[in-house]
Amino acid sequence: MENKQPLSSPAGERENIMGTMDINPLLIKLSVPMMVSMLVQALYNVVDSIFVSHVSESALTAVSLAFSLQNVMIAVGVGTGVGVNALLSKSLGEKNQERANKTAENGIFLSLCSYAVFLVIGLTCMKPYFYAQTSDMDIARQGIQYLRLCCVLSLGLFTQTMGEKLLAATGRTHLSMISQLVGAVVNIVLDPIFIFGCCGEALSGTTGAAAATVIGQFCGAGMTLYFNLNKNPDIQISFRGFRPSAKAIGRIYTVGLPSIAMQCVGSVMTFFMNQILMAFSATAVAVFGVYFKLQSFVFMPIFGMNNGMVPIISYNYGARKPERVKKTIRLAVFYAECIMLVGFCIFQFLPDKLLGLFAAGDAMLAIGVPALRIICPHFLLAGAGIVLSSVFQALGNGVFSLTVSICRQLVVLIPAAWLLSRTGEVNMVWWAFIIAEVVSLALSLVFMARINRTVIVPLSEKQDAAV
Repeated sequence: MENKQPLSSPAGERENIMGTMDINPLLIKLSVPMMVSMLVQALYNVVDSIFVSHVSESALTAVSLAFSLQNVMIAVGVGTGVGVNALLSKSLGEKNQERANKTAENGIFLSLCSYAVFLVIGLTCMKPYFYAQTSDMDIARQGIQYLRLCCVLSLGLFTQTMGEKLLAATGRTHLSMISQLVGAVVNIVLDPIFIFGCCGEALSGTTGAAAATVIGQFCGAGMTLYFNLNKNPDIQISFRGFRPSAKAIGRIYTVGLPSIAMQCVGSVMTFFMNQILMAFSATAVAVFGVYFKLQSFVFMPIFGMNNGMVPIISYNYGARKPERVKKTIRLAVFYAECIMLVGFCIFQFLPDKLLGLFAAGDAMLAIGVPALRIICPHFLLAGAGIVLSSVFQALGNGVFSLTVSICRQLVVLIPAAWLLSRTGEVNMVWWAFIIAEVVSLALSLVFMARINRTVIVPLSEKQDAAV
């Protein structure tokens, strides 16, 4: 595979817009396409569950139980892409074209390796995974059908994710948005066709939902490959004589592994929360699964904004422009809090309407309405924390992000949820989310103060010395 771009060094010939354009319009330019694409991503995840919920509540519960391992798969793809994104942007900021190209090529290689790992997991680990969470044969059967197909055919997911990060790293988020839109639209169109048996019994129910998902991912992957090979002159990808570079892979995972671990922590949290809630009822697990689908509409736009923010910070860090770094951080936090405020209002005042999308019966409404109202105030605390975690990654301190995530989701959330569950009241469990967010935000602010003192301020001093 080789792209059709000229073999010149674009990074050396012109200043990237990330180093010259005003920060506010630049952040909007790079973030809005990613926010739209992430919203669409959230939409088709939710659409999966909406259609599945009309099959049966057990099908919805099965998809909810599948989320933990499915999220690990996404974490590996996205985390590797985060490492590639940050290092590629930094290399372009330093005008190091050779290292930028090598980073991109090794990133694609790692995405293929990730697929091989989950292919094996999909073929060998599905039954133990589901039977560790439920003794209900029907729920386990539907979950195995869904998750096995998602794992075995995950090549599209890993290829699409890496391709989107390469586009975002060079400021072409509009192309990344197009590729994700294509995948999402294909998935949404195919969901009802497959799930409700229009293509036969073998592709109905949860199996149909998985089939629609992987087909959409392959379509999105095809678009990212085309755009990177033909529309992305900032990197030249060629696998003629390619050999994996241990040094490049090490640099990628220095940033990417904390991101992978951070998202995998979320999977561990979900697994244990499911165990805690299953002690109350399968309906409580379904409510938790629905909450995670719905909250993605609030969190995904911020993740999309972060995808636009990270290359700006990494580029200007490499180019030694600290004021642009600081202004980017301030604007990103402001926009994140605005988004979270909107999400809080929707969850607080329209919980029954949200749950009604999932064919919620009286039992699910009785648990779900107070759950959404209790959990949603933590949105207002989470906005700044999410942005700061991405700032840590962009500046090469991903371990800080990992530490905050572990404290939030394992050290605080799970023990708090378990202790509150001992009251015998399921509504008490939801308060653990707010407790965990207070602790994690405080820790994030402490780490940000340290980053400012040890990374950003010295960058300003070096700039002054150079002048």
